[in-house]
Amino acid sequence: QVQLVESGGGLVQTGGSLRLSCTASGVSFDRSDMAWFRQAPGKEREFVARVGWTAPSLSTLYGDSVKGRFTVSRDNAKNTLYLQMNSLQPEGTAVYYCNADGYYTTTYHPGKYWGQGTQVTVSS
Repeated sequence: QVQLVESGGGLVQTGGSLRLSCTASGVSFDRSDMAWFRQAPGKEREFVARVGWTAPSLSTLYGDSVKGRFTVSRDNAKNTLYLQMNSLQPEGTAVYYCNADGYYTTTYHPGKYWGQGTQVTVSS
């Protein structure tokens, strides 16, 4: 049984930072493409970032709206995915979801495993 558990969300002021974590179990984490998505109220789910698993250089990919401000990383020894979010803006208010086993072609295709989400609220 695959479980993805996000943590680290909360309330932050504009310009602030948060670090999200996603701990995985029941999946071959070190061989899983991992990603973050987010969904704001009334909007469709949006791709945020992805980190591949092929060593030695783990490829990353970012959505246009977060490039230069967010950093995705992983610790395979801890089965944990991270998202460092800096310079947060009010439009970053959303539920952030962890996703496993997706793949990238010309766009990123999410895998079938999702976490329950963690709320991030950015106050103006």
